[in-house]
Amino acid sequence: MSDFTYATGKRKNAISRTRLYAGTGQITVNGRPFEDYFPRKTLQMVVQQPLKLVKMLERFDIKANCSGGGVSGQAEALRHGISRALCALDPELRAVLKPAGLLTRDARKKERKKYGLRGARASFQFSKR
Repeated sequence: MSDFTYATGKRKNAISRTRLYAGTGQITVNGRPFEDYFPRKTLQMVVQQPLKLVKMLERFDIKANCSGGGVSGQAEALRHGISRALCALDPELRAVLKPAGLLTRDARKKERKKYGLRGARASFQFSKR
């Protein structure tokens, strides 16, 4: 069980280290089945999106370590990692994954809070009198 393809996926502050093995379609995240780790159906769909797109849902076992960020960011980081691992395994899949936007690293992050303001852009309430 040592023959695998490795890729790293990122989104916001979440990082997913993803390994693809030949197998039956089991996805494990941090040692737990991904249905337990991502209880929302939308996040489960996000994780399986690259596999469904290339019609290889039952061909690979996936083991991933996700850290940082929140649940949604980790799901999208895992999707990015799976897409990159599939592309490393078979470069011809790039033609399918790239137009769907699954290989692009979503660089949007939380903007930092500025001094003198309440948040990144929101200011404190102004009182005229």
